[in-house]
Amino acid sequence: MSTDTATPAAASTADRPPSPAPARAPKRRSWLGLWFVLPFLAVYAVFMLWPMLLGLYYSFTDKSLTGRPVEWIGLANWAEAFGDPAAMDSLWNTARFTVLSTPPLVILGLAFALLAHRARRIGWFLRLSFFAPFVIPVSVVTMIWLWMYQPAGGLINHYLGEWGLGGDRLWAFQEDAMGSVVATTVWWTLGFNFLLYLAALQTIPAEVYEAADIDGANSLQKLWGITLPLLKRTTALVIVLQLIASLRIFDQYYLMAGGAANLATENVFIQYIYNSGFVGFRIGYASALSYILFVCIIVIALIQFRLLSRRED
Repeated sequence: MSTDTATPAAASTADRPPSPAPARAPKRRSWLGLWFVLPFLAVYAVFMLWPMLLGLYYSFTDKSLTGRPVEWIGLANWAEAFGDPAAMDSLWNTARFTVLSTPPLVILGLAFALLAHRARRIGWFLRLSFFAPFVIPVSVVTMIWLWMYQPAGGLINHYLGEWGLGGDRLWAFQEDAMGSVVATTVWWTLGFNFLLYLAALQTIPAEVYEAADIDGANSLQKLWGITLPLLKRTTALVIVLQLIASLRIFDQYYLMAGGAANLATENVFIQYIYNSGFVGFRIGYASALSYILFVCIIVIALIQFRLLSRRED
């Protein structure tokens, strides 16, 4: 005959409800990390935020480098900028340069990254060759290319003459000099896009390509079906960064204007801002022009992000 061997103490313990978990001590907020970012925030505020706010204020005044008293003139600078034919021409030249330079910089950056990624024995040499021009100072780049563009004795004209294509006049010395600046910029800045694409290619798992090999996919099918779709985010980033960089063209255009007379009369927008502020001493008008370009860049970047996000959805 079975009997219940449980003691009253054990039974009472089993019937007792579980005791609540001990309350956690409130999490204390630590401000230690703030001290690490304060130096950066201070530098950023002094050299970025304050000049931006000061420039916005100057855009509503007649600020000049001549030292005369500053007067508030409201939207007069902005109205003059939108009605200035020279400003609109320089903005058009900037847009034309962006349209001409962005596609080759994106496409060639991807093509060279694919080539360097697939090459095993000479991959290090291709990486060095494609990225090396990007670290050259812009002054050296313009000196090299202006020398190659020279009508007499220039390297490019020399070979054009040998091939029977005529080498007496070249882009930088013709009526439309935009092509010379685009070619120089593509050679100089291609390495940055190449590096972004190369880093993205190295993150694609090898197992994906192995599965495609098992299914019998050829190289072209793997490119269109695996590589390019997995590089969509990188391509979106490259396009946005390249559009912003092309809209901000100044250095190579300004330096090459000294060697090509036609470039001096065909300003880009930042060069026109520079001439208005530091040659014409009109800091207020130059500030208004700067903010017009700033708004254009913000709008283009937002439109680009919106279109790419819709495509991904």
